[in-house]
Amino acid sequence: MTGSLIGDRFRFGATAGMFLLSLGLAACGGETKVTRVDSEVVTDLSGRWNDTDSRMVAETMVKEALDYDWLNNFSNSKHRRPVVVVGTVLNNSHEHINVQTFVTDLERELTNSQKVTFVAGKDEREEVRTERKEQAMYAREDTQKAPGKEIGADYMMKGTIATILDEADGTKAMFYQVDLQMVDLETNAKVWFGQKKIKKVIEKKRTVF
Repeated sequence: MTGSLIGDRFRFGATAGMFLLSLGLAACGGETKVTRVDSEVVTDLSGRWNDTDSRMVAETMVKEALDYDWLNNFSNSKHRRPVVVVGTVLNNSHEHINVQTFVTDLERELTNSQKVTFVAGKDEREEVRTERKEQAMYAREDTQKAPGKEIGADYMMKGTIATILDEADGTKAMFYQVDLQMVDLETNAKVWFGQKKIKKVIEKKRTVF
């Protein structure tokens, strides 16, 4: 009788323990909630460089570049729109930044402005040239695209992204500086130099028990 009672208590204790453990695991895991928002909505969660920064900086700086005198001077002397290509944008910051996303934003703004003729960058040109070579071998002659007819760029936009981090007592001040230049490919003259600064203050909320 006593042994049976001890066994029942043991089984009850083990069952209760497993139940409490499962509750603990459920509490630790929690539920995942996903909310879809418009891509234009600012979602600054960590304070780091994000899609909003990339888009806004590209829009602002391309507009500034195309409003500068070099564009009208070229159009008036050559009687055509200048041809522009985006070169390298270096990430000199302390964090990982998807520079290609920013370059794509720059390319979109330049293309959609209709103020310049935008041509493919280095990596894209290699892919297109490979396609032309394959056409010369496999495509019908009347549909092949001949080499040597590419449009050369007049100007290259290139630049850097840098950061400065200041931190004290759980509060961070994140400072981003984006520098872009428009370079004349014939003379190496820098016909435009733009700079955009972003400063963010990130404060961690303290939990009081």
